[in-house]
Amino acid sequence: MTRILPGVLAMATIVVASNILVQFLILDGFLTWGAFTYPLAFLVTDVMNRIYGASAARKVVFSGLVVGIICSLIGSQIMLEFGPAVPLRVAIGSATAFAVAQLLDISVFNRFRGGVWWKAPLVSTLVSSVVDTAIFFSIAFAAFFNGFSALATEQIIWAQDAVPFLSVGPLVPLWVSLAVADWGVKIAVALIALVPFRLIVGQRAQPVT
Repeated sequence: MTRILPGVLAMATIVVASNILVQFLILDGFLTWGAFTYPLAFLVTDVMNRIYGASAARKVVFSGLVVGIICSLIGSQIMLEFGPAVPLRVAIGSATAFAVAQLLDISVFNRFRGGVWWKAPLVSTLVSSVVDTAIFFSIAFAAFFNGFSALATEQIIWAQDAVPFLSVGPLVPLWVSLAVADWGVKIAVALIALVPFRLIVGQRAQPVT
């Protein structure tokens, strides 16, 4: 456990920071500052996977999931003018997307870990980012899940308002623009994160998984 402690602490820090920064909107509300910190979770997972293997990476992911659930529970009790800081559907979507996408990241990474150094972290992050975005925004905001709970839907109904896509395109539910903007940031961070990934693991021997 001691050897993966840095990964656990890094993941916990990213999850806590993202839960705080998601409250601060930028770019006309299409993004939050949390959108720029959350994708770093994939970097932590990939570094731990490369250095210590899939089992260690899963433990780090589990620790991040626990921290995220705790943050959501706390946020659900903080009442703002428009409702709880963390609506129920957002909390469920966040936990589900994190768990599925991070575990998928580990699986895809292992499929490509024997190739050139950049392929495993890049492909795994690109694939898992798509899944993460699709799961989170669908569960949290899509009308398809309105039957889950009338109260839960009331808390996020604003995201279903029809607005121009990214302020310039045809009318779509607001959450669609939010999802596309968020996914774009994830991709950008995935490319930038190749630099610290290389610096951190470049001199480390690859373990047997």
